[in-house]
Amino acid sequence: MKIVVIGGSGLIGSKVVANLRQLGHEVVAASPSKGINVLTGEGLAEALAGADVVVDLANSPSFEDQPVMDFFQTAGHNLLAAENAAGVRHHIALSVVGTDRLQASGYFRAKLVQENLIKADRIAYTIIRATQFFEFIGAIAQGATNGNVARLSSAMMQPIFSDDVAAAVTKIALSEPLNGTVELAGPEPIRMNELVRQYLAAHNDHREIVIDDKAGYFGTPVDDHSLMPGADPLRGSIRFADWLARPVAQAAS
Repeated sequence: MKIVVIGGSGLIGSKVVANLRQLGHEVVAASPSKGINVLTGEGLAEALAGADVVVDLANSPSFEDQPVMDFFQTAGHNLLAAENAAGVRHHIALSVVGTDRLQASGYFRAKLVQENLIKADRIAYTIIRATQFFEFIGAIAQGATNGNVARLSSAMMQPIFSDDVAAAVTKIALSEPLNGTVELAGPEPIRMNELVRQYLAAHNDHREIVIDDKAGYFGTPVDDHSLMPGADPLRGSIRFADWLARPVAQAAS
């Protein structure tokens, strides 16, 4: 089976590419550095020729409202048009749990536009909404920091290890399309302030944490339901505390 992974050099993409190649599939790790660009359309036709499945893991280089909307609209149109021309039978996209509940954020408005483009197209699809990656916790801490104080919401989250995300994406890429959305989360819920506290402690970072439920998630209002999956998500197996104890977590500061 030929599978094209858009964003194949990124955190999740590189793991998915390795997983699929290990299983013996023909995999194209698509990225602008390889001459395959979803924004310009460069190299898409050649990369998708003969492809059975496309896994879209690309993300916008800017999270500002208009650039991120432009990215997902343009990339979505270009990629789906190229897939239709190539006869691709399954389109898979990675999105975020709570996208439809976080529409005060320009990023999540753009992700919902991306999802709707996929649903409106004729190609069979699976949308995977994942919770926040463990590797992203440092960015959450940084985004909440002013001076030596991190002001954080106490909203519930259920973050997941990137290896578990890649394993789920790999399995879905080799399965029949759902023509629907599946949620993916870590094995256990935790409050955002406690998640960051544990992360900072593991890195000997002595920033003060102040609980401020008006702080939201990168400024977007959240409550205990905003970032949480529904009742029966796919679940990763690696607990946050176990990941923190790994050398790779110590390097992800």
